Amino acid sequence: MKVSIGIPFYNPGEVFRETITSVLQQSFQDFELILLNDGSSDNSLAIAESFNDARIRIINDGRNLGLPARLNQLIVLSSGEYLARMDADDLICPTRIEQQVKYLDKHQNANLVSTGLCSMTDEGKVIGYRLPPISQATTIDAIEAIFGRSHIAHATIMARKTWYQRNPYNESAKLMEDYQLWIDAALNKDLDVGFLPQPLYYYREQSSVSSAKAITAYKNQYSLVKQQYFQHLALLQKVKFTALMGLKIATVYLLNISANATWLLKLRNKNTQQSNESLVALQHKLDQLRGVN
Repeated sequence: MKVSIGIPFYNPGEVFRETITSVLQQSFQDFELILLNDGSSDNSLAIAESFNDARIRIINDGRNLGLPARLNQLIVLSSGEYLARMDADDLICPTRIEQQVKYLDKHQNANLVSTGLCSMTDEGKVIGYRLPPISQATTIDAIEAIFGRSHIAHATIMARKTWYQRNPYNESAKLMEDYQLWIDAALNKDLDVGFLPQPLYYYREQSSVSSAKAITAYKNQYSLVKQQYFQHLALLQKVKFTALMGLKIATVYLLNISANATWLLKLRNKNTQQSNESLVALQHKLDQLRGVN
């Protein structure tokens, strides 16, 4: 087995059907799809069971353990040389897995490969897109990871299973499991990352964006770094990090007061120049993927 694709799910709703379909329509076919139920109370388990495809494995233990624990479970359950992940309400381009497999096969120095992503609303309208600013494999150091400059889009990654076995998720790192993973791997000098500059991942971002959730995540990140990683920062870096996190929290707090989620979404896409032609093309591809005329 070349690739295991893992999707933990917790109440994703009817859009889960589109998510699974986008995986089964991949141009690369040597994969298993592990659907791991994290105690859903909606009809998502029934949706998963409605697909008749031998490549699908459904794991349902009736418990709600949280995303980091389920991601670690996927590492253990996976049979593939490579492990790709995605969220249960998102979609992937038909060539995502093929392109990532080719990249890891060709670049043996890379532990994992991330892609660009397209941000969309709950109804499937393209909001914007984000592309990695790096076009070649690079080693991310701990300082870059701590300051949030890894440029890795967590939901888009495909990694070697052996790398995941060396670098499991911290199951207590709720809302920041990827952030802590990058830091820990970087401290182990084990974060060699490749990037594909195409938006191969369609991120249903509107439903996941919450000012309160973002503020909590930033506060958790600051507490984490202060408690566990401050010794790796010089004095000036500590000051800069504290100021940066304070600015992020204040910005999101002001947006929360104004109830302006649109601006929060725009901030997430601000580092990529938003071309109208690209937005139209991405919308067309997304409509095709969703079967929308």
